[in-house]
Amino acid sequence: MKTEPPLETTAVFLRTVSVALAQLKQQLQHDYEQAYPDLREIVHLVLDEEETKAWELSLFPHLLLPDLVEAHIEKLNLQPAETKHEDVFAPSHFDEMPVYQSALALCG
Repeated sequence: MKTEPPLETTAVFLRTVSVALAQLKQQLQHDYEQAYPDLREIVHLVLDEEETKAWELSLFPHLLLPDLVEAHIEKLNLQPAETKHEDVFAPSHFDEMPVYQSALALCG
């Protein structure tokens, strides 16, 4: 039997995703406007169009939006904007976790 999550939980999830998407969209808008200051209105239209598409494809549109925007920008024969937001996803030292050997590897 499949049960639906409580309506309040769904509302909180959608609000959280919407806020994350709005912040990402704002960062992308800034990055692309810096790269193409004369194309401000076109950048805005591309972001709106790709946001709609991202929502149609997934409940996690913020994961798709950057790639959708980049592909659309490339179709316009423009280069993707330089985005340096790696710190948003993981700290720089994230991949420096120590590697431990199994206790069995030490016996022998």
